[in-house]
Amino acid sequence: MTGTVYLVGAGPGAPDLLTLRAARLLAEADVVLHDALVHPDVLALAQKARLFNVGKRANRPSVDQRFINKLLVRMGQRYAVVVRLKGGDPHLFGRAKEELDACRRAGIAVVTVPGVSAGFAAASALGASLTARGVSRSVTFVTPSVERGGAASPHWAKAAAAAETAVVYMGALRAAEVREALMALGVSSSRPVALIESASLGEERILRGELGALAELAAQVGQGPVVMVIGEAAASAEAALDAANAA
Repeated sequence: MTGTVYLVGAGPGAPDLLTLRAARLLAEADVVLHDALVHPDVLALAQKARLFNVGKRANRPSVDQRFINKLLVRMGQRYAVVVRLKGGDPHLFGRAKEELDACRRAGIAVVTVPGVSAGFAAASALGASLTARGVSRSVTFVTPSVERGGAASPHWAKAAAAAETAVVYMGALRAAEVREALMALGVSSSRPVALIESASLGEERILRGELGALAELAAQVGQGPVVMVIGEAAASAEAALDAANAA
């Protein structure tokens, strides 16, 4: 007999953005393997579960993905309800494929539960529509980050340069690279940018500027996770806020 592994999106950080299905599964879970940034109040919902921190943080000691895959399989073979709790949404830069494949190869049932992505929480913090009518008819979600030892691909930059709004995940530590890659593809140094740190949490912080100053802006952020919004959608939200304040 084997159990079921649930890849559950924990959302962008705020506990009350967790889905009802995610909360129910946490209450039923025998084991929870969670990311490093999951809020303690979310973990508190798993009252009867064994908790394993298998988080990854940039430039910090991190759990190897192969070990996580093996641990998921092992837990799925021993327990009825195993929750793999992942920040944001599992299918958006959440390494879901590796974990789904590992469970399927082992013959373990696996189900995905969507979560609110950090990019949407960032847009909410800005008060911005990522697809504002007349401003942005295309949006792309990209990351310049690569797995340890992996080779960088130019496709993320091409996609970001082609879209009217780009949402960049895990890019703050590579801000200079992001700036140079986009400008090399013809993106103006004056394109508006916004950096949203710890979106949805009490310590949420927004830094605004232009692409040419992206590295300098990124140097000002703290220890929280950062999402970058690049394009006119960021500027239109700021303009609307200024107009409202002036009124």
